[in-house]
Amino acid sequence: MTTARHSRIAIGVLALVLGSSAAGLAQAPSEVRIDFDPTSTKVEFTLSDVLHTVHGTFRLKSGSMHFDPATGVAGGTLVVDVASGESGNGTRDRKMHKEILESSKYPEATFTPKQVIGHLALPGNSQVQVQGTFRIHGADHEITLTVPAQVNGNALQMQTQFDIPFVSWGMKDPSTFVLRVNKAVQMSISGTEKVSH
Repeated sequence: MTTARHSRIAIGVLALVLGSSAAGLAQAPSEVRIDFDPTSTKVEFTLSDVLHTVHGTFRLKSGSMHFDPATGVAGGTLVVDVASGESGNGTRDRKMHKEILESSKYPEATFTPKQVIGHLALPGNSQVQVQGTFRIHGADHEITLTVPAQVNGNALQMQTQFDIPFVSWGMKDPSTFVLRVNKAVQMSISGTEKVSH
C-alpha cells in the first residue's frame, strides 16, 4: 500500500471521528431553561395538629431556572407570594399571616437554584436533585429538592415536596397548652412548565 493511500485512509478516519464528535456535541444542549407558569403551577402546604390536618395554598408570582447539563451549575429564581396564603378559614389565616409568617413584613419567599445533580432526560422520565437557597421570613436556608420530572416536547411535568421546619427557622410556634401543632409544614410544588434547550 502506498504512502499516499495510507495518508488518504488516515485523513478519512480522522474526518469520520471528528464528524462524529461534532455531531455528539451538537446534540448536547449547552443550557436547559425552565420557565414556570404562575397560572398553572400549584404551591400547596399541609400542617397537622393533634385533631386534624390543615391544607392550604400559595400563589407563585414568577419563576425561571437554567442550568448547564455538563456541570449542573444552575441559576434563576422562583418567587412565591407569601401574602396569598390561605387555608379556607379566615380567622386561622389572619393569625397565620400576622403572627407566624408576618407577611406584611416578609411578603415573598424565594428559591434560588445553585446546582442540579443528575441527568434530566430530554425527552423522557427522570429524577434530579436541585440544591439551592430558600429564603423565607427574612432568612436564607440551604435545601435540596428531589424532583421527579417527565419531559415531552417542550413541556416538563414536575413535582417536588419538602418540609419547612418553621419553628426552628425562627417563626412563632402556634401551639397552645391545649392544641399542639406540628413544628414543620410540608410544601408541595407541581405543574407543567416550559422547557427549552
